[in-house]
Amino acid sequence: MGGISAPLSYLLIACGVTTVILAILVIYGDMLATREDDQLYLNKSEEVMMASEQRVLIGKMDRLKKVIMVLAVTAGVLVVASASLWLWTVLK
Repeated sequence: MGGISAPLSYLLIACGVTTVILAILVIYGDMLATREDDQLYLNKSEEVMMASEQRVLIGKMDRLKKVIMVLAVTAGVLVVASASLWLWTVLK
């Protein structure tokens, strides 16, 4: 067997790029989570400003969670497709 076929190399590159983006988004999500407070003890003047920031932060985290899930499923599908194509190439 000479080398990796073109379709397999494209799948592996796509899998690598997807995994790198996924890792970056997971790290970003973790950084956002450290800024989130479970309970806020604020007086009336701080409550308006801080509570709105927390709502915005939680909204960002919810949207990011959906993107991370899609990327994780995509990366998994690409790994399975790459392994299947490699196995099919070897057995052929």
